[in-house]
Amino acid sequence: MVQGCEKLHANQLTASRAPQVSYQSSPNLAASVLAAFRFSSNPSPQEDARVLEVALAPLAGDAHEIWTVDGEVISGHEGDLRWSRGGGWLFCALEADERIQGGPEGAARHAYAALARFIRQQPECHVQRLWNYLGGINRGEGDDERYKHFCHGRAVGMGDWLAGGFPAATAIGHHAGEHLLQVYLLAGSSPGCRVENPRQISAWEYPRQYGRTPPTFSRATVLCTGDALAISGTASVIGHATVHEGEVVAQLDETLRNLDALLASGGLPEGFDHRSPLKVYVRHAEHAALIHQTLARRLPGVPLLLLHGDICRADLLLEIDGWRYATVSAG
Repeated sequence: MVQGCEKLHANQLTASRAPQVSYQSSPNLAASVLAAFRFSSNPSPQEDARVLEVALAPLAGDAHEIWTVDGEVISGHEGDLRWSRGGGWLFCALEADERIQGGPEGAARHAYAALARFIRQQPECHVQRLWNYLGGINRGEGDDERYKHFCHGRAVGMGDWLAGGFPAATAIGHHAGEHLLQVYLLAGSSPGCRVENPRQISAWEYPRQYGRTPPTFSRATVLCTGDALAISGTASVIGHATVHEGEVVAQLDETLRNLDALLASGGLPEGFDHRSPLKVYVRHAEHAALIHQTLARRLPGVPLLLLHGDICRADLLLEIDGWRYATVSAG
């Protein structure tokens, strides 16, 4: 049982609108901040349960991501887990050490089993979005690739927890040491609506060439409040195949076409605006300036945060995830 549950009020259990996500140069940890992420090549543990240092070095943009909700937030720790809740939303994060858990498969199994046990007991038990960051994601050949081991461990640890439908997710490789796995999520008190891309095969239906256990995520989730689309890591993939291998601008163009398709599938307005923060994961740091310039021209006014990270396939040079709100914020 999470400490602090006795303080919950009815308006904390039912969300009226999506968390408001922004990128900031220096965070203000107000009482309404559900979660704050600092992206750094050298992460360190933080005492505040709402704050997580993520093991990805920033290449461009403000290096803090802030989630703000309506209402006061309470937070705490439960074993290895850190959590916070407010405004009808729950943030939860866990860091696992592969050296203790037995490699990427064991760490993923441990992390997802622990998250499943915790989330099932909470009022906000419907996972809307997940993020996964692990080291050396592409190391290993064939079924021995670390990402494929992660996928199998995740599925085993998950069990039937998300059998009703996989949420949107991201999985990216960091450069802070292979032993560290970071997983965090956003959950609400009612289910979101899973969204697929008609240009792509659903990830859980990928053919055997992508591993003994396919990835378990949807392409996006319309949050349970109906006012925002949480977009999974999206890349230059058509059907199940990577396209434009070795061509960074062509991969970026294809990724943007996939993002447009997701907006249409999710019933969101066309295009991105100043309230559509996007994270761009860049495999090769030397590509960052070109990617940033191209996106600033194609998506004027859109908040961009470029991070140095490896994509789950070795032939992909970049990936984009983020948020698209349905209406203009009043605040």
